Amino acid sequence: MSALGRSLRSTSGRLIDDVIQTDAALNPGNSGGPLVTSRAEVIGVNSAVILPAQGICFAIAINTAKFVASRLIRDGKIRRGFIGVAGQNVPILRRIARFHQLPHESGILVASVETHGPAQRAGLREGDVIVAYDGTPTTGIDDLHRLLSEKKVGVRAVLTVIRGTEKLALDVVAQESRPRTDD
Repeated sequence: MSALGRSLRSTSGRLIDDVIQTDAALNPGNSGGPLVTSRAEVIGVNSAVILPAQGICFAIAINTAKFVASRLIRDGKIRRGFIGVAGQNVPILRRIARFHQLPHESGILVASVETHGPAQRAGLREGDVIVAYDGTPTTGIDDLHRLLSEKKVGVRAVLTVIRGTEKLALDVVAQESRPRTDD
């Protein structure tokens, strides 16, 4: 095992947290097999290999795999929250961060808001900067993805944004994300 608690970006762009980095041999097509210790304890599920990088492999931690498996057995799917925004990570001017007592000087610049989506219904606009979701700071898009877990689907939360120089609190209710379709 090389490292614990790494993050890996999926092909959909979502960050997968708490993965195990290993140098154990893993060939393309072997994803889904167990990562085991020398005592034959399963500690993860092999999921990715970076071939040009001296065979660095990644495995989903066993606790995450158990959680996902139980949700798939129970519901047939994994539910993720969706608010209907596209954005990019941006710095926030230090004077604005200090004035509004923000813990970080970065946030998510809203590039577009989906028509009739939860964010639009909440009053979010292009150009707003999201700085917190449900009271937890969001320094970037990955933070927002983490916070939009299945526990947040259908639950009212406060979206804290900077609009110009004002700090606003908007009530938003995340809906279940729809599967991606590549038309």
